[in-house]
Amino acid sequence: MTVNEQAAERATGQSAGHASGGDPEHEAVIRIRGLDNRFGANVIHEELDLDVRRGEILAVVGGSGSGKSVLMRSILGLLRPHGGSIEVFGQRLMDTEDAQRIISRRAGVLFQDGALFSSLTVLENVEVPLKSHRSDLSGQVRRDLARSKIQLSGLPASASSKFPSELSGGMRKRVALARALALEPELLFLDEPTAGLDPIGAADFDRLLRTLQRALGFTVFLITHDLDTLYAICDRVAVIADRKILAAGPLDEIEQLDHEWVREYFHGPRARAARNPESTRD
Repeated sequence: MTVNEQAAERATGQSAGHASGGDPEHEAVIRIRGLDNRFGANVIHEELDLDVRRGEILAVVGGSGSGKSVLMRSILGLLRPHGGSIEVFGQRLMDTEDAQRIISRRAGVLFQDGALFSSLTVLENVEVPLKSHRSDLSGQVRRDLARSKIQLSGLPASASSKFPSELSGGMRKRVALARALALEPELLFLDEPTAGLDPIGAADFDRLLRTLQRALGFTVFLITHDLDTLYAICDRVAVIADRKILAAGPLDEIEQLDHEWVREYFHGPRARAARNPESTRD
C-alpha cells in the first residue's frame, strides 16, 4: 500500500480503493473528498477526506479553531467550500444551488445553543420543521407528531405549553433534540450537545441519544469536546488536525496515534477519568 493509500484509509476509515457502498454496514451516507475551506488567507481545511457510515455515531474532535463547526456547516450547505466534493445520501451537494433542500427533509440538526425561538412555545418550536416540510398534514396531525417527539425526548407533556425561557438548560437541549427529530430523519447533526450541562445532565443526554439512535436507526454526526460522550456512546471518532482528518476509527485505535494533540487530549488525567467506569459522570 502506498503512502497516499495509507493516508486515505486512515482518513476515511476504509481500505483505499474499496467503495463502502458494497457493504450496507459500511455504506457512507456522507462522503467528503478533497475538501478545502478558507476565509481570506486563513486556510481551515485542505484536502480533507471523511466518510460517515450508515447507522453509526461518529464524533468529530479537534483543537480550538480546527474547523469542526465549519465542516458541519459545509455538509449542511450553510457554507460553500472553496473546493472538493461532498456527497450526502449519494448526491453531490456542490453540484446544485439548492444543497440544503436535498438533505433538509432527511436530516435533523441540533446546534450548540439549541437555536430555539424564544417567542414560540415548546410545541410550536417542535412544529417548525413540520410546517416547513409537511404542509400536506393538518394542523392537528402536526401538533400530535410534535407532542410525540417531545415525549420521545424525555420531556413531560406539561412542557409543551412553556416557553424556552421557562426551562432549564437540560430541558432546552431536549426540546432542540425533539425538533431535530420532528421529520424522523435518517441523519442527525449535533454540535456540542452536552455543552453547558452538568455531569449528570450530560450523562442523561448521552444515554437518551444512544437509546434513540439504537431504536430508530439514524446516523449521527456529532461534534464534541466531551471525553465522557466519546467513551459512552460513540462508535468511531474522527480527529481534525493540521487542516485534515488525521484519522477516523474506533477509540482504541485513535488513542494510539502519534500526534501531539492526540496525546494531550486522550492521555491526560481527564481522559483517564472518562475511561474509568467509576467516573463521576455516571
